[in-house]
Amino acid sequence: MFSHIVLGANDIDASRRFYDAALGALGIPPGAVDEWGRVVYLHQGGRLIVTRPLNGAPATGANGGTIGFEAASPELANAWHAEGLVHGGTAIEDPPGIRNATGGRQLYLAYLADPAGNKLCVKAPVL
Repeated sequence: MFSHIVLGANDIDASRRFYDAALGALGIPPGAVDEWGRVVYLHQGGRLIVTRPLNGAPATGANGGTIGFEAASPELANAWHAEGLVHGGTAIEDPPGIRNATGGRQLYLAYLADPAGNKLCVKAPVL
């Protein structure tokens, strides 16, 4: 459904360190800086772009918005969370773990805020 997601950042270097480490824990290659100074992550046909806001205003996290990533296992979700914390992320919500979802399903979820305050989540299958 989605071709790309663009997130604003005030400190591109801090955001790149965060995303390189956190996404690297999920097997996603490090980002590349393009000719406009944006950091671009490519993986399985998807694209995540981290950039300074084009309007020159400060970047802020989307109130009520969440960007979700997939992990192959709870262990990889935990690695994503740990790498994100070490590289400038902030723990939010409950600690990583199993959550009950609608329809009696269970999900393994981990949440962080990136250095610009964007809310992120990793979902892994409950094994």
